[in-house]
Amino acid sequence: MTELDDTDHRILRELQRDARQANLALAEKVGLSPSACLRRVQALEKAGVIRAYRAVLDPEKLGFGFLAYVTVGLNAHTKAAQESFERAVARAPQVRECHNITGTVEYLLRVETADLAAYKHWHTDVLGILPQVRSITTFVVMGSPKDERA
Repeated sequence: MTELDDTDHRILRELQRDARQANLALAEKVGLSPSACLRRVQALEKAGVIRAYRAVLDPEKLGFGFLAYVTVGLNAHTKAAQESFERAVARAPQVRECHNITGTVEYLLRVETADLAAYKHWHTDVLGILPQVRSITTFVVMGSPKDERA
């Protein structure tokens, strides 16, 4: 694991707030010269601490007004069942995130659809017909007062 100091953590916090800011502005905010700041950012990228830069999109402006987290339990706890389920989920554009988790179920999905009717269709006609699926529980998001995903 890469040893990070306080300056690295400040750089990372600033980049999480705004990854498009100019190196000059970033350097000023973290108290480094522009060249030293750029070297640190490049080192963080090379070490894999910074894996990618992304645009944060507004789902509602893209026509995705419905957001839910869905837990899925599988019928069998085999590698084949998991791989088959994961392939099916990877093909579903509604699934924005898929996490293999511990507990009473195997997966936690973040699902975005246009509306409740579109979600019901996906739930019934896509997820619900997968032979590996034993249980589905939906948690509808009513608001997101804090969301730091990038």
